[in-house]
Amino acid sequence: MPDAEVVRLDDRADRRRGGEEPPADAPTRRGLAARLLAALGLDPTADSDALAAFLRGRLEGDYPVDEFGFDVELTEQVFLPLLRPLVRSWFRVELRGAENLPTDGPALLVSNHAGALPLDGMVLHSVVFDAIGRHPRMLGADLIFSTPFSADLARKTGTTLACPEDAERLLRAGELVSVFPEGFKGLGKRYADRYKLQRFGRGGFVSTAVRASVPIIPVSVVGSEEIYPLLGRLPTLARALGWPYFPLTPTFPWLGPLGMVPLPSKWVIEVGEAIATDELPPGAADDPMVVFDVTDQVRETIQQTLYALLMQRRGTFF
Repeated sequence: MPDAEVVRLDDRADRRRGGEEPPADAPTRRGLAARLLAALGLDPTADSDALAAFLRGRLEGDYPVDEFGFDVELTEQVFLPLLRPLVRSWFRVELRGAENLPTDGPALLVSNHAGALPLDGMVLHSVVFDAIGRHPRMLGADLIFSTPFSADLARKTGTTLACPEDAERLLRAGELVSVFPEGFKGLGKRYADRYKLQRFGRGGFVSTAVRASVPIIPVSVVGSEEIYPLLGRLPTLARALGWPYFPLTPTFPWLGPLGMVPLPSKWVIEVGEAIATDELPPGAADDPMVVFDVTDQVRETIQQTLYALLMQRRGTFF
């Protein structure tokens, strides 16, 4: 600590011992409480009783969740504020095409998936909420819900199981839903295959969107491939652990827990124009050819946008 600061703090301590009041701008318990409130996303001008009430509600289980387990209060006041430094300062995410995000009504966001760990879903949640004030309800794979901590966090922050029934219920309720059709095939791509989209499954997300007559909005993410450059997958060890792959990166597992720190790649997220589904003929959701054509259109749109973004960026980390 600089000498000038030490003297100032010592002088303040002497004044307190002598009964002298500290200066008006000196830190106080109330000021520290305000900082804690701000860190949790609560109003820093509010009384510390607000923090006590928030924590008491957590401990007593007295807080609302929806039928899927989504905890809006926890997400907005704790999860997103903790995530924002990663999004804004570490990855320096730039959102393009925010005008294509619907401010109301149901829609399906469809994005590429990469990065060994599903950080891209959380980052997308953060930037969409900050842009339009809506929570994208992410559809997650079975593995997320078979791990205790992961399952609890996913449910509470708005993720639900990636199945047609849950997706359709959310869309019919007017929610904004996000899906990553590449699944673990996308997350587990080798670094040599970065930004080459994997197969989009069988187009189940298209059938769901068509059945609910909601627009499909393609989302292209550049930067996620470099946070954990995947060099190998160790299939034998992965099967033993029940994982789809065991990630070998330049830092993991060689550096232990430090190897889990993502590299600070520069992210660009571009939201494309909506692809309408309400003009398709009746029964289109059950027509394999229609589903294939729309799926291919969405995939090709994302792939071409990724190529364009890669051509535009100056470098991986700036």
